[in-house]
Amino acid sequence: LAENLRYPSMAAENGITGRAVCQFVVNKDGAIVDVQVVRSSGDDSLDREAIRVIKAMPKWNPGQQRGKAVRVKYTVPVNFKLG
Repeated sequence: LAENLRYPSMAAENGITGRAVCQFVVNKDGAIVDVQVVRSSGDDSLDREAIRVIKAMPKWNPGQQRGKAVRVKYTVPVNFKLG
């Protein structure tokens, strides 16, 4: 996640930092869907970048329940700090 994160240039120039808490669902096939920001970083460009980098992740291994693949909801913080 951190390797693919591109700090938005306007936020970097203005010294804006923060944490966007994102939520998403991993489908039965491992695809990441329904990405949303549940707690904003306070800056729209940081929130949009957090959503972009989560959507760009490769497929995950789906959750298992009683031997069957199931949808699973995850919550992940995405930190933005300079330096």
